[in-house]
Formats: sequence, C-alpha cells, structure tokens
Amino acid sequence: MESPTLADWVGDVDGFTGRQWQREPALFPRKAPEAPASPAAPASPFDLDELDAAFDGGLLRTPYLEMVRSDKVTIPPEAFTTSRTVNGTAHHGFADRAKVLAQLRRGATLLLRCVDQWHRPTGELVARLSEELDRRVEAFFFVTPAGAQGLAVHRDDADVFVLQAAGRKTWYVHDAPTTADWRLGELPEDERSPLRLHGVLEPGGVLYIPRGFAHRAVGAGGLSAHLSLTVRDLSVQDLRIALEGQLAEGLGLPARPLGEPAITDACAALLAHARTRLDALGPEDLLRAARAARTGTPHVPAAPAEPAETLTEAARTWESATPADGRSGLASVGRTWRRLRGAAG
Repeated sequence: MESPTLADWVGDVDGFTGRQWQREPALFPRKAPEAPASPAAPASPFDLDELDAAFDGGLLRTPYLEMVRSDKVTIPPEAFTTSRTVNGTAHHGFADRAKVLAQLRRGATLLLRCVDQWHRPTGELVARLSEELDRRVEAFFFVTPAGAQGLAVHRDDADVFVLQAAGRKTWYVHDAPTTADWRLGELPEDERSPLRLHGVLEPGGVLYIPRGFAHRAVGAGGLSAHLSLTVRDLSVQDLRIALEGQLAEGLGLPARPLGEPAITDACAALLAHARTRLDALGPEDLLRAARAARTGTPHVPAAPAEPAETLTEAARTWESATPADGRSGLASVGRTWRRLRGAAG
C-alpha cells in the first residue's frame, strides 16, 4: 500500500499495513515537528475555527448536522436549529450556534455529516485518501464535552481514522466480530467483546479502528473535537452487483424479444455469453470492478481534473453585453418601470 497521506499519520506505512491495517486498532500520537521552532501541522483540516466559520456563513443546516446522546435521548432538530424566511417562505433546519452550545453544555454531542461535501480542504483530503486506498471515504466531525459520550458501543462497516482536532477524548476499542454475519450499529447489552485498546487521543493525534471493531469514546478534557474518516470496503452485495455488470458487459441482445422462440433464443444467448465471460473473469477482475463501482473512479488513476472556474475569475474576463441598438435597452427600462409602478400600486 502506497499512501503519502497515511504516512503523515502513521509513519511507516509498510509496518502499519503489515501489523494494524484491518487487524489491530492503533493510536498514533501527534508527530513532532521536523524543526524545533516550527509547530507540527495538525492532522485534521477541519477544526473548531472552521466550524465557527461554517456557523458564520449561515448555510450550515440539517441533514448535515445533528445532535446525539449515548443515553438514547432524542434531540429534535428545533432544539439546535432555527428557521429563516426567504422570499416569503419559511425554511427550517439552519444551524443555531447558541442552541448548539446550550445542548453541548447539557452533555449532547454535535455530529456533522459528510463534511467532505461542503468543506473544500476536507473534500480534497477525502479525494486524495480515496485514490490512494482505492476505497470510498467519507468525513464526519464530532464535538463532545468533557465527561460526555455521543454514541453507545457500536460497530461501523468501515475502517475508521480519527483525527483529533481539539480537546482530549478517551477511546475504548473492543475486539472484532467473531462471525461473518455480524451486525452494524449499537451492540446488544449481552454482547461485550474483550477490550483491545484504551487510550486518550490528544490534539494532532490519530486513532485507527479496523472495520467491525466495537468502540466508544468519552470526552476527557475541554471541548473534544475530532474528524472521523470512514474507509468503506466491499460487501457481498457489492461483489454481486459487480458480477452482474461484468456478465452483462458486451451483451448485444434486443431489450424486448417478441414471441416465445425469440425469448428462448435470448435465454440461450445470455447463458452462452455469461459462460464466456465467467471463463475469462478472475477474482482480481471482479475485485477491481467492484472497487471501481464503489469508489466511483475508473480502474486506472484518472488524470488530475482542471480547477473549476470561479465567479471571481469569470468576472475578470466577462465581456459586457452590448445591445444591437438603443431600443432593447429602452424596452428593458420600460419593463422595469412598469413592474415598480405595479408594485407601488
């Protein structure tokens, strides 16, 4: 596995993939700066300052944010959001910082979903890690007060990298599932696997939790904030869908054969095509196809995309539209005047 991003977090990537990746949880303290006078760069591109900027921007809203508690107390959206009126219509679910802080002081945890979709540096990190690992990656941000726990002991269907951004958090990571048909989500009361890791994550530190390993976290000091990067791997359902796609590749049959003989001929052609495709299809081919479908990327690394044009850049080169004659401009003025006069009346 080659991943410059992981190297920044875990150091020796070969050692990590040989010992911990999908096998063992591990905690990596904040890396010391290369030069004594320079501070070490934080692991998380999203922190409390970026969260405040999102609040200030005014567009953060549900379903990108919610507030949760491990004691199963449901916190309704109106307890941490507000409504706004736009063009005479009320719109709900906008984040209210004062309400969020009030809920945090009551022991709730703030959960921000899909941060990579609306925070560019996080999106760039997710895209980079997804390409390096050839897996789909998503980003979530948690803010938890000291002594509080946002989620009960649970299992995720993903490998998780936790990047601590602020405060301190105590982590408890339990063993992997003992059977292949393990369940996602909160563990039943009678299911308690052995503890594999117990440690405190400090700002700049990174925690790795393999897929399926049960875990929980408790705020240990200050207002704890961390970015969770979930690395999604394949399920049997993903493989089945990929197999269907591979078997159908290159199949040139009419969509709606007419009559029983034509349908029977289509069955024979379909089976013959599937047998031919199966003979040529190996496990690695199916794995690559499933990963490509899951990550949404082609089998080969794509060329870097051209940077998207910004409105500021467009404004610098925008050509002024010149009417063919003065009449179109006068007509526009006339229409505007009539609208204003009608509104006043």
